[in-house]
Amino acid sequence: MRKLLYKEMKLSANPLSYWFIAFSAMTMLPRYPILVGSFFICLGIFHTYQQIREYDDITYTVMLPVKKQNVVTAKYLFVLFIEFTAFILCILLTVIRMKVLGNAAPYVTNQLMNANAAYLGYVMIVFATFNSIFLAGFFKTAYKIGKPFIIFCAVGFIIITVAEMLHHIPALESLNKPSNLSIPQVAIFTIGIIVFMLCTWLSYRRAVKYFEEIDL
Repeated sequence: MRKLLYKEMKLSANPLSYWFIAFSAMTMLPRYPILVGSFFICLGIFHTYQQIREYDDITYTVMLPVKKQNVVTAKYLFVLFIEFTAFILCILLTVIRMKVLGNAAPYVTNQLMNANAAYLGYVMIVFATFNSIFLAGFFKTAYKIGKPFIIFCAVGFIIITVAEMLHHIPALESLNKPSNLSIPQVAIFTIGIIVFMLCTWLSYRRAVKYFEEIDL
């Protein structure tokens, strides 16, 4: 498995998947829908799967002395590596924004989403959506990437829109505090982590099932 993952990271991966991790820096932008950064990170992963399709990487990989399940596992681990790296950067930048810049005027007067625990929870929900819709959808055919990605885009932007609307509800204003934690923020963060873990695991199980049934 280690060698198969190494192949994914060195040979199969499109460099844009690594470069797009830098969109985590959108966490620091004031007066901007910063959750869009998580979409761009997923877009970077999409470029790898586009390359996988164009280079017929799936056929090459299954010809190696490995189980078909291991092929799916390695590709999921690569995606998780990108997502976790981006998420860790988002956490670090969120801490800086809350503890060091939380009282800065551009953030205090920001009407769009501020970087806090709720924002991190939303990031995980976007990643969970990508894993559930796009990854599982890809392994249903091991070739088609357009339809599952378009569906992810539609659902992803609905999530971003809803997340931007929630903190405008009077009872949920604390979701947008720029420098202090609140119970609603912690609730969204916890929900995001649980949704990510559950959706990714179920997506992986579906992807394995789909891939085992494909006659390559």
